Amino acid sequence: MTHVRCRETDILKAPPCDNIRNSTTRTGCLVTDRNNTMAATTVKMFVALSLVVLVLQGESVEGRSFSIDYDNNTFLKDGKPFRYISGSIHYSRVPRSYWQDRLTKMYAAGLNAIQVYVPWNLHEPKPGKYDFTGNNDIEAFLKMANDTGLLVILRPGPYICAEWDMGGLPSWLMKDNSSIVLRSSDPAYLGPVDTYMAQLLPRIKPLLYNNGGPVITVQVENEYGSFYTCDYDYLRHLRELFLQLLGPDVVLFTTDGWWDGVLKCGTIDGLYTTVDFGPGTDPAGAFHGQRKHQPKGPLVNSEFYTGWLDHWGQPHAHTDKDKVATYLEKMLQMNASVNMYMFEGGTNFGYMNGANGPFKPQPTSYDYDAPLTEAGDPTDKLTTISNVIAKFRQLPPGPVPPATPKAAYGKVQMTFEATVLDKLSDLSPDGPIRADYPITMENMQQSYGFMLYRTTLPAAAKGVKLSVPGIRDRGFVMLDQTPAGILSRNGPMDLNVTVQAGQVLDIVVENQGRINFGRYINDSKGIIANVTLGNDTLRSWDIYSLSIDGALPTMFSRPSNPAVDIDNGLPALSPELQQEVEGIDGQLTNQEKRSAQPQRSRAGQMVPSFYTGKFSIQDTPQDTFLNMKGWTKGQAFVNGFNLGRYWPVEGPQITLYVPASVLKSDNNITLFELEASPCGMSQSDVDCTVEFQDRPIINATVSRRRGEKHDSVSIGSAPPELDAFTAVVSFVSGVVFSVAYPISTVLNIMFS
Repeated sequence: MTHVRCRETDILKAPPCDNIRNSTTRTGCLVTDRNNTMAATTVKMFVALSLVVLVLQGESVEGRSFSIDYDNNTFLKDGKPFRYISGSIHYSRVPRSYWQDRLTKMYAAGLNAIQVYVPWNLHEPKPGKYDFTGNNDIEAFLKMANDTGLLVILRPGPYICAEWDMGGLPSWLMKDNSSIVLRSSDPAYLGPVDTYMAQLLPRIKPLLYNNGGPVITVQVENEYGSFYTCDYDYLRHLRELFLQLLGPDVVLFTTDGWWDGVLKCGTIDGLYTTVDFGPGTDPAGAFHGQRKHQPKGPLVNSEFYTGWLDHWGQPHAHTDKDKVATYLEKMLQMNASVNMYMFEGGTNFGYMNGANGPFKPQPTSYDYDAPLTEAGDPTDKLTTISNVIAKFRQLPPGPVPPATPKAAYGKVQMTFEATVLDKLSDLSPDGPIRADYPITMENMQQSYGFMLYRTTLPAAAKGVKLSVPGIRDRGFVMLDQTPAGILSRNGPMDLNVTVQAGQVLDIVVENQGRINFGRYINDSKGIIANVTLGNDTLRSWDIYSLSIDGALPTMFSRPSNPAVDIDNGLPALSPELQQEVEGIDGQLTNQEKRSAQPQRSRAGQMVPSFYTGKFSIQDTPQDTFLNMKGWTKGQAFVNGFNLGRYWPVEGPQITLYVPASVLKSDNNITLFELEASPCGMSQSDVDCTVEFQDRPIINATVSRRRGEKHDSVSIGSAPPELDAFTAVVSFVSGVVFSVAYPISTVLNIMFS
């Protein structure tokens, strides 16, 4: 079994025992004269303002401390023994408008902490260009957690795994440097790491618990023992860098699997060793592995798996709630600190999903079968877990907040707009880069999405093989704008074609997400090797970076109607009616466009094309789910917001989560369909639609015949035979993982 996931952790490693701070006693000042409310208010305001000043300066707040008591095998919070019961949530996978909703539900379920990853590629998308605003405002998120009453276990990387593109590392690290040794002391890697951490960690320092914030521990790297480099100098460099930027009192830790082979390379002095494992693994045996490398201190499971990740073309993962509860209780009975991964999974909006080796990309949904669904709704699993927590700590008063409202907005008629070839000037306004041989996406200074490679064929040939062994990851081939076939990194990588001299060969390449775990995370995209036709290497390429997200706001905009002129009589027609009746500025009418579908091959493949639709909402927008049944593969946008990838013929995900925050009264939807739409397949437009419904479908069963799905199944309504099938798959997967994961990790290290 290949490594299908990164196990990350958070727990702590403080400085050596002789440097551990003495426990402190919390001191404070209370105004007890109830008659002097003005004086009390003044004092409270003064104390609050003083605290704010100290926090902003990143200085310790008197009476607050977090450390490790090695003699008594426990954490100390303000000098008193402390154990956390935590859950993972990724702010990058949850719309900012729902941060508070998710945090409140986690607190109400009985958690006293959350665990948070920080994706480097989100905050430094281009070298030296930093983004800590909007949904990337990590400081706001951590402050919100603090205000909610939740402590934070922070995992700032630089590598995080997380089923996130390239494990959170920015792809620009590979620009003109394919030989860079990632996650090592290679100066080409460490230089950018130091620069980025100098931007990130000073933002975190004021939010450390000792300084008045919620962050109690900080993880260094992530499951490093599973990586082939085993570079202790790298870990030492990160340890000193974190201490320099966060201060000497911060509790630093590592996370790895519980077996000796990975702990040997994942731990060093000065970083507290924690482990990760899921239900089905004996806690006593796993913690024995921790004790071999961390003889004293608290027991910590930094990633206790409440569910599991999905891959396209495989069944939706499921982990039994009672099994999760049983093993959680076993660990809590041992006084262990536990983080549940995940507690709220969320969504891989846009292009940010990762992939596991050899190449298995993950879908848009990161539901993870977690206690809170992708849309943040409480599940029976949450209730079961909360009942276990109640045996060990008092739950907050009141119930867990209910699910957010969902709406079914019905079907939306879609209209063909243009092919990708029609819109090259919009998608690539700077034009192509010309090169003798293909250039990778990274060397084109593009991180995600799509590229187009174009060349003119020099000679005619009959029945020859067009070979693209460097396709990364999926290629849509056209000859003179006529579909010729589909190439894939997972095969086939070649096509038999008959060509004429002077024909134009176009290959639209999709980056399906970079590998996020294991040796091969330096996963370049685009076409990374030469293309051959028969025995000849094709040269003289025009290479286009396609900026779909950037082009959408104006690519299909309509000119507004002229102002009403009283002297000229009646006002102009509405844009919709005018477009329906006569077209605008020489464009096709809607009716003509619906009949003017892109050309298809005999196999049904079409040129990648854009479709648009409109719908209105009368009341306050609510969450909804976009059902892509009937469509094949592509990218979906609502009001310009990139919902992510759809691939319903592959499954198990059929619907895309649409948060209310991206909706408004009048809405537009754009699809970039790569392979084949349901439009134009009959005389009627009835099938050229998408549907917004109030329930997700992320567990459609995967048929033995590739592409065949039972896509009527939705969460909470699986038929008995599917429940039985899922239970068997879950049980077998759990047993196989428990045995094979440590073995495969060791083999990966041995043969790297």
